[in-house]
Amino acid sequence: MQESMGLTKTFCMQMRIIFLWVALFLVGSGEVAKAQSSFGKVDEWMAENVKDMGGRAILMVYKDGKVIYLKSVNDMNRRQKMVNKFIARKQGREADLDEYTMQSRQPIASCSKWLSAALVMTFVDEGKLDLSDSVGKYLPALSASGKGGITVRQCLSHLTGIKEPPLKETIKDWKGVTSMDQAIGAIAEMPMEGEPGKVFHYSNAGLQIAGAILEKISGKSFETLFAERIAGPLGMKNTDFGRGPVAMPAGGASSTPEDYMRFLVMILDKGMYKGQRILSEKSIAEMQVNRITSDVTIAYSPAEMAPGLGYGYGEWVMGKAVTSPGLFGSFPWVDPGGRYCAFLMTFYIKNDGRGERYASLKGLVDEAL
Repeated sequence: MQESMGLTKTFCMQMRIIFLWVALFLVGSGEVAKAQSSFGKVDEWMAENVKDMGGRAILMVYKDGKVIYLKSVNDMNRRQKMVNKFIARKQGREADLDEYTMQSRQPIASCSKWLSAALVMTFVDEGKLDLSDSVGKYLPALSASGKGGITVRQCLSHLTGIKEPPLKETIKDWKGVTSMDQAIGAIAEMPMEGEPGKVFHYSNAGLQIAGAILEKISGKSFETLFAERIAGPLGMKNTDFGRGPVAMPAGGASSTPEDYMRFLVMILDKGMYKGQRILSEKSIAEMQVNRITSDVTIAYSPAEMAPGLGYGYGEWVMGKAVTSPGLFGSFPWVDPGGRYCAFLMTFYIKNDGRGERYASLKGLVDEAL
């Protein structure tokens, strides 16, 4: 009997591994690559850290046209499962407690900012929008409140000067918003905390304004624009911004490791994906320039982000790499110098030591490569 149970467990484990590697075949060039032996320290990092990251995580690393490393760990304890169920219930979805795969879909919070900034840049590439345009040109409600002089560029880099309430309060307020005009009306009523371009305040306001401008220019919803210009061309079939009455460009997307990796590959390849240009090389470069200059005051920055990091358009600048981590712990990054990109998907709230964890993981991946 015990021998039979052992064989059953072994068979299930083998099937799980086979499923993950078959999934790899669907990504990139179709060539399946085995994880290199040099990733031993990364394996150890996953085993040691996952317990503090909600008990579950999946890490993918892409280089030279293929995924070269894939690791999924599920060691959720009873409490972590209960927390996961509670959050899922609050978000109106079913809790998923299974091991993460390439197709596991979940909210990615601020990882959304990178996607949204890229969408804005498609309009810049086409000459339909200029980064120096003032928001009042498109949104009279902001002009009426004295915010019309804020530029699109400042919206993408959290330099609007708008003082948005704390995150918990903001999330509560947004639950009653049913249209983009209503969202802009709420932002118009927020106080200013400094001159636009001179104060960095990591928040939702800037990208919400940028999203509203895209809707005004195109006559289409933000959700539709994202599907047409980013998700569709990249084959991100399981990524969207909720399909609700109003999109939240700064944090409302849900995605999968497979989908988000497609986006990262496009960023790594300077705007190209499978022979199709999604963004210009100029736009990719613009997004990666640190806008937090010496004359900028930092009013608010997430505790998990290390001091001294820069910020471009929808993405943090960490040395030679760029990233856009989310509230729930997911950590995507692109390292142009190392010619690779990676995505760690997790789901947990407690952010103690998160920044150090990010840096440690990236260092080990760099070393493995």
